Amino acid sequence: MIILFYIAAIVAVISTLCVILQSNIVHALIYLILSLLAVAVIFYVLGAPFAAMLEAIVYAGAIMVLFLFVIMMLNLGKISTDQERSWMKSSGWVAPGIMAAILLAQLLNVLGDYEYDLVPVEVGVMEVSTLLFGPYVLAVELASILLLAGLVSAYHLAKK
Repeated sequence: MIILFYIAAIVAVISTLCVILQSNIVHALIYLILSLLAVAVIFYVLGAPFAAMLEAIVYAGAIMVLFLFVIMMLNLGKISTDQERSWMKSSGWVAPGIMAAILLAQLLNVLGDYEYDLVPVEVGVMEVSTLLFGPYVLAVELASILLLAGLVSAYHLAKK
């Protein structure tokens, strides 16, 4: 399990650096999804499978779909169509594919050695919603306002 933790941490750091250094927005989005999935693996290794699933579903799923909608909304015409064709070359998918394959291989290796005689901790929707809409309601609302402000700002900045 320790090896999976370090490999997932290395993949998360490398893919996050690639997000920062990438000038191509679609490639940066792919690296960001890989980074979020690596963080989900780290949560799972640390014994928080519910947090890992939330990380994968909410961030790598829903938030990335929001980013994808913003990219689609900023359709730039013929220039962007030609640029998208150049992005679909396999050279842009090699590094994220290799890092995702390493994560998958390590996760399958650890799951094969995992002992299932532990008592599962069940965290229901009621407990999560009580925390999210109880003591952490301000943080949830601030995060939603931040996402909405980012979406509106991206629209207005890219509007001709």
